Amino acid sequence: MARVDSSLTFRRYKDGDTEHVPWDEDFIQSGESYKCPTYVHRTPPCQGSCPSGHDIRGWLSIVRGLDRPDGTPWQEYAFKRMVLSNPFPAVMGRVCPAPCQDGCNRNEIEEHVGINAIEQFIGDYALDNKLGFDKPAKETGKKVAIVGGGPAGLAAAYFLRQKGHACTIFESYHELGGMMCFGIPGYRTPRDVLNGEIQRIINMGVDVQLNTRVGTDVTVEKLEKDYDAIFWGIGATSGKALPIPGAEAPNCVDGISFLQAFNEGRLQHLSGRILVVGAGDTAMDVAAVARRIGHIDHVSEKDHPETVILGHTAHDVATVAARQGADVWVVYRRPISKAPATQHELESVIKEGVEIHESLAPLEVIVGDDGRATALRVQPVDWKDGEMTPREGAEHNIECSLIVSATGQASDFTGFEDLDNGWGQMDADKVYQVKDKPGHFVGGDAIKPHLLTTAIGHASIAVDEIDLYMSGKDLKDRPKVDAHHFSLLNELRQHSLEPATYNHKPSWGTDSEDYAVHNYEDRSFAEIATHDKLYMAYFEQEKMNRRQEVDISSDSVLGNFQERFEGLNEETAVTEAERCMSCGMCFECDSCVIYCPQVAIYKVKKDKHAVGRYVDTDYDKCVGCHICMDVCPTGYIQMGLGE
Repeated sequence: MARVDSSLTFRRYKDGDTEHVPWDEDFIQSGESYKCPTYVHRTPPCQGSCPSGHDIRGWLSIVRGLDRPDGTPWQEYAFKRMVLSNPFPAVMGRVCPAPCQDGCNRNEIEEHVGINAIEQFIGDYALDNKLGFDKPAKETGKKVAIVGGGPAGLAAAYFLRQKGHACTIFESYHELGGMMCFGIPGYRTPRDVLNGEIQRIINMGVDVQLNTRVGTDVTVEKLEKDYDAIFWGIGATSGKALPIPGAEAPNCVDGISFLQAFNEGRLQHLSGRILVVGAGDTAMDVAAVARRIGHIDHVSEKDHPETVILGHTAHDVATVAARQGADVWVVYRRPISKAPATQHELESVIKEGVEIHESLAPLEVIVGDDGRATALRVQPVDWKDGEMTPREGAEHNIECSLIVSATGQASDFTGFEDLDNGWGQMDADKVYQVKDKPGHFVGGDAIKPHLLTTAIGHASIAVDEIDLYMSGKDLKDRPKVDAHHFSLLNELRQHSLEPATYNHKPSWGTDSEDYAVHNYEDRSFAEIATHDKLYMAYFEQEKMNRRQEVDISSDSVLGNFQERFEGLNEETAVTEAERCMSCGMCFECDSCVIYCPQVAIYKVKKDKHAVGRYVDTDYDKCVGCHICMDVCPTGYIQMGLGE
């Protein structure tokens, strides 16, 4: 007998499920009830999982052809929808670990939609076709100082210019980009891609002052005097040293400094064994870079890696020709299964020849007569129920020539120490206003080191509140589901279908009038379209259209700085977008029309069609049988009209 794949079977009720549904929902008698269908918009879980609140379902609908542009290429239409929430699609499509994909309801069937791959396709199209951002139609006369030109600061500038506010970025480094520039290896964020997406923002009319450090070159008091508000996007660019004896040795460096030296082209080779302490994404980047730049046997004293990382000398690159694969170890005090690094990055560095040594707690840096570290003393530990138990007597030394600490980051508060909360970070309220500092707002790693898209989400919310603050209005509480939601009204306006002006005269009902959006409820600000609200049996298993990954092994990693992924082409991008289940919004499957026994549900006329307005109901025919709700794949139909 053939085996049945249980993963293909959708069951609304499980074995042993005897609990009655709520009595106020169990009211159908003889296939009829007093309730008729209404259309309820909820936030899809991909968007609910995205820290920048991307309208992912919205631009996937454009890619797949559900939402059709008028007179512009669909790629441009999708780009414009995409950058409403995040101005860096080409960068994010490459490096974001994609919590949106973790939240995707398609995981309940086989695996998530390749959101990042489609985002990269659209972002690359925009760069190739030189798509830009419009300058504001009207200037407000307000000015905002932005401290830091990383992802948070650049995003703040973008959102401020959209609202017509002038802004100046004060950046201590000699170029913009922050962690996108010097904290992520250039082969993961190609410089032409990053610079192209940054330049689009600057072209909106953003003033930039490079090599200018607030707190040193210009005072906070000066900014408070000259600007109407301040946004702090200073990041967390200072790596934390290991909190163990001997960690002050010169060849104990932090991961951020290591990556910056590499991205600036100063760090050309390594020597001896490299220990990377930690297992986050920064640790993975350090390990991957170390394997790529390689090892040479004979290094002059002035060319020790730590000397270069600290910026004192530059390598004689002629010596690099003799390099070999570097001996790189990742040392982590927890089981590697608990590592905070993205799973793909962890798997990649292992494939590229990095050794993982887990459940080892660093105890001390062993220092030689010359003051340099010669080994890291560690102690094996056991973990149970989250508690660590050291193995007494099992301590041992791991010989090394360089120790890179990637165990945490902090902000540099020199010149504005009063903003430091004591942990190397800044305290902010729910709308990202600095605690006890009216007019000061903050976003990104300065609050807590996290993802690039998190910094962009902070900036978006902070700019909304800066706008209110500069207008003299009270700052607003944010909605429960805080995202850049799909707006049916905006969708209707784009197709010249917006409601007419209300005439304030009595009428029989809104279903026969053109001044109201009838039979629609927007709950996206408070509800997520979880998989239990969908009719999952509708969807078949479909293989993901993956980006082609370059095969980089331990034998081929040395000197290999090409991108790991090759982007999708147009055909595969569209095919992948079609796997989206459009959670919480109609995707025009016709199921409700087909299965309605009363022929009460019908398609709207073509000239009245828009996303979310594909079908309507004849309530003279509807008997409230609930079938349309039961067969709706996306959870867009709910029986509620009549309450």
